[in-house]
Amino acid sequence: MDTSARHLRLLTETIAAVNSSLDLQEVLELVAREVADALATDACFVYLYDEPTDELVLRATHGSRVEEMTRTPRMRPGEGITGTAAAERAPVMIPEKAHLDSRFKQFPNLREDEYESILAVPILAREKLEGALNVRTREPRAFTDSEMDLLVAIASQVAQTIEHARLYERAQRRVAELEALARISEAVSESLYLEESLEAIVKTTMESLRATGAALVLEDGKVAWPEGRPGAYAVRLPLRWKRRRIGELVCDRDTPFTDEERALLEAIAHHAAVALEHGRAVMRGVLAQEIHHRVKNNLQTVASLLRLQARADNADPRKALQDSVNRILAIAAVHEVLTVHREDDVDLGELVDRLRAMLVQGLVSGKEVTADLATISLAGQQATALALVFTELFQNALEHGGAHVALELARRDGDVVLTITDDGAGVGGAPAGTGLSIVQALVRDELQGTFELESGAATRARVVFPV
Repeated sequence: MDTSARHLRLLTETIAAVNSSLDLQEVLELVAREVADALATDACFVYLYDEPTDELVLRATHGSRVEEMTRTPRMRPGEGITGTAAAERAPVMIPEKAHLDSRFKQFPNLREDEYESILAVPILAREKLEGALNVRTREPRAFTDSEMDLLVAIASQVAQTIEHARLYERAQRRVAELEALARISEAVSESLYLEESLEAIVKTTMESLRATGAALVLEDGKVAWPEGRPGAYAVRLPLRWKRRRIGELVCDRDTPFTDEERALLEAIAHHAAVALEHGRAVMRGVLAQEIHHRVKNNLQTVASLLRLQARADNADPRKALQDSVNRILAIAAVHEVLTVHREDDVDLGELVDRLRAMLVQGLVSGKEVTADLATISLAGQQATALALVFTELFQNALEHGGAHVALELARRDGDVVLTITDDGAGVGGAPAGTGLSIVQALVRDELQGTFELESGAATRARVVFPV
């Protein structure tokens, strides 16, 4: 078989092989292997041209490889022997000692200096630069004109295959982007919990962009759901809702972001803003329902206390009214603590101290109140009951006790223990009838605890209940 026929067969076989796939990376690896075999060379290196960065990026090799965990070799058109072929749109051949050529570009993680000869050609699709490739041999070799023509012909056909594979890759990427946005939309619309939506957005962002890290930063600077690690390149996009900036989407990667990827991030940022406002609206609705529920329950409690007070015999109207005011203020104090801390639990020590300060206002001088209050967290409903109990017992100690009143709030063996001691005999050894009824009912029904009252040289009231 003459040289022309053999080269035609090699060209046909090579193109048939590389056209067998539309996966870009698979195509490039097939090119490297088939071209090396077609020209009987020891190695082949295939570079793709990255237009945004104006660089040739090594994407596939045969007969050699890039050392692991190192930077991908890159060069600009005009740099190195292969870059020169790309810039001049013409083959470059050096038969021996190629690594000593003044145009040679050394990559520390690519052992090209072990090769003697090199033949580099551009990969052109209708004069548009798609990349470049070179073949190498360890022994000196002067490639013939027909071999150079063969490699140019192969590169020309490969350019079409690469162009088709790139179109297919972009289409696949677009499908993946649409699927990512669909997953985010689903998470935003289905989840009633803001944190779940934000978590889904961050994780989908990392998967879709092949990112090293991503995070959502709220307008107060709080970072919500940070994932991964920082990269060499970062994109920060604002989250906007009705022209108001409500946060920021941050995405990190070790490689630059394309315009298409930035557009995807902008779409994700829009979805994140919708999710943030949607979640906040849901939370505001839930919070409003909870507030209405608590207000209703507390108004019912106030009504019950007023009915109980109204049934008392021989009651002093002025005192009855003042007692009712104090009970309402006790409930208000619980609401204030819940509002200030924006939590569902109340610090009992803080609550008792607020009530103590409120109740001693207006008293004549000479009353000494000491307090030893532990930090104990309690649910709002139980805290309301305890506030009313404390108000009744402490008010009784102030009115009927001696010069000194001691308050103690402690936690013992899993129970909360509230003790109020005064150095007086009390009224008949007990709080007034209505107040005592309120205390006993609240301790029994709301706190599921016990109430003890001891009289003697001093009066001691003790409430014990489980948390």
